[in-house]
Amino acid sequence: MLVRDARLDDSEAINDIYNHYVPVSNCTMETEPVSIETRRIWFLEHGERFPVMVCEDDGQVVGWASISPHRIRAAYRYTVEDAVYVREDKRGKGVGGALLDKMIPRCQELGYHSIVAVINASQSPSLALHASRGFVEVAHLRQVGFKLGRWQDIKYMQRIIGSE
Repeated sequence: MLVRDARLDDSEAINDIYNHYVPVSNCTMETEPVSIETRRIWFLEHGERFPVMVCEDDGQVVGWASISPHRIRAAYRYTVEDAVYVREDKRGKGVGGALLDKMIPRCQELGYHSIVAVINASQSPSLALHASRGFVEVAHLRQVGFKLGRWQDIKYMQRIIGSE
């Protein structure tokens, strides 16, 4: 597996991985598929300050990770939110860990202090992945989203990566 910075031409693979989960999973709270045009705009808005990375296996994108601003107010500028998505057939094979193992040091290089992960409370694999990389649960929000016919809980996990 190879983890590298994503390129604009990876947008379709990134979008395919993400959109697979939209109608069938609570790992995203999106309820409608994201268009490729919207994904390309999203990618271009990320830029160097908010990298997007992909994991390739045999030349195919099998997962991606990104960081985004946690909040828009200036005082939050040292905290980012991560996202990690793995192609369905590659789950449990180390793709998510490989992505986080590259993204965390990148966040440190960019001068961020804290990474926040917003994860559906029923997504045990994602919670375990983040815990294995030093994230700790800091909040549990109950019934904050409605998807797949039921209320969804969200957990916030956080890892401090900067000096105190």
